[in-house]
Amino acid sequence: MQLNEQGLKNRQEWEAAGYCLPQYDREAMTARTKENPYWVHFGAGNIFRAFQANVVQNLLNEGVVDRGIIAVSGHEAMEKLNIPRDDYFILVTLKANGSTEKTVVGSVAESLTLDGGYEKEFNRLKEIFTKDSLQMASFTITEKGYAIRGGDGSFRSDVLEDLQKGWQAPVSYIGKICALLYARYQAGEKPIAMVSMDNCSHNGTILREAVETYVRAWSENNLAEEGFLSYITNPEKVSFPWTMIDKICPRPDASVEAMLREDHIQGTEPIITAKKTYIAPYVNAEESEYLVIEDAFPNGRPELEKGGLIFTDAQTVDKVERMKVCTCLNPLHTALSVFGCLLGYRKIYEEMQDEGIRTLVETIGYKEGLPVATDPGIIRPKDFLDTVLKVRIPNPFMPDTPQRIVTDTSQKLAVRFGETIRAYQESDTLDVKTLKGIPLVLAGWLRYLMAVDDNGNSFELSPEPMLDTLKPCIDGLKLTEQQDVRSIIAPVLKMKEIFGVDLYEAGLADKVCGYLQSMTAGTGAVRRTLDKAMRE
Repeated sequence: MQLNEQGLKNRQEWEAAGYCLPQYDREAMTARTKENPYWVHFGAGNIFRAFQANVVQNLLNEGVVDRGIIAVSGHEAMEKLNIPRDDYFILVTLKANGSTEKTVVGSVAESLTLDGGYEKEFNRLKEIFTKDSLQMASFTITEKGYAIRGGDGSFRSDVLEDLQKGWQAPVSYIGKICALLYARYQAGEKPIAMVSMDNCSHNGTILREAVETYVRAWSENNLAEEGFLSYITNPEKVSFPWTMIDKICPRPDASVEAMLREDHIQGTEPIITAKKTYIAPYVNAEESEYLVIEDAFPNGRPELEKGGLIFTDAQTVDKVERMKVCTCLNPLHTALSVFGCLLGYRKIYEEMQDEGIRTLVETIGYKEGLPVATDPGIIRPKDFLDTVLKVRIPNPFMPDTPQRIVTDTSQKLAVRFGETIRAYQESDTLDVKTLKGIPLVLAGWLRYLMAVDDNGNSFELSPEPMLDTLKPCIDGLKLTEQQDVRSIIAPVLKMKEIFGVDLYEAGLADKVCGYLQSMTAGTGAVRRTLDKAMRE
């Protein structure tokens, strides 16, 4: 069976194989979307396809909306996946009870790219951004996608070029977004919501600050009309809502691919892009999902609440996000990813059968996180954490890997652990020096950067944007008891841009150094250190 318009004409064959198909006139939907787009999404990867695109598919099936999404992805995804399959993909939902649900999703009406050299597509995006109908642009471009400065604090070269040259031919990602906003401004200062749906704290603010950096520079250098800055900073014209997203979408898994091959689906092989991301004609994901959004849409919005999304005020979003990102899920994932890589695990769920690792994440969640977790009112932190630790992470049908989750950890630590450290520092009743699991993970991450597992075997690090900055210190670490770890990594422990705090000022540097000293004392030292720490 072929996953494209032609192949899907034989609906009976697909339905007999257990696939849920679009229940709407896709040709008409596509035409309406292209003429009057309301939603364009940047970063159309696994989380987008498993979550947002599927929500719109359900709403299209129910007749709640009559248009789909315009998706913006890298040229590799577009040329190797989207175009040959007419923007269809397969969602395989892996449920905790062992059952699966297979859905052909067709809610993407058009796919474009922001990559350099695609001028025609960029012009099409400019056209989309001038449409009265456009209500929102959303983003899942990962935390590093918003970074406009390098590890030394200076602007990246592509960003600096855009700041100096203006909106006409931007080369950086955010620079291109700003150019699209300038097109919308010039078309009549039309309102729009710029909605970051990335898994990071105060994501709307992060996006807004990045955009404002460009716009202010262009304004100061007379590279854009004076009114553009007023337009961007007026929430009644351009809003940057906060959101909290939660859905586990692992890399395309071989077992899922095999299942699709057994169904005689052609061309199921995953693709590893130049940026080392994994894409495929299918996406596998858990059933559980949350998307809480600040209801700030100056040009209106579709009834996405009918698809399960939660709209509320910024304060509630902040509480839900802090609960999840800072205490009840993301820190646990980082702990699992770091020690999973060091101890040779290939699946996250398998780690929950390891007493030392399980105790570590329970310590970080229940003992260290919950005391400072904010109750948002709409989701109880204890209930959320119980589901994470007892249902979601141990789910043996979720083929997520520590190697995927450990990607870009330097961009995550400040939020996932730094926020809790600061909460302890500011508390009148909690002592930061009682923290055990968090400093152990920070030490474990530095040990991971050595790219040597606990058996002394080398492994390939997952993508890490701060590696060049950290490498001079990490290269000084060896698997031996005969080294002064403190003197080697002291500069790293002061890096607030990584940890969110200066670990010396926070009073945790000694503990991190002690754990790292222990974990570098030869082969098997990671296991010994972990087990001993969790027994104490």
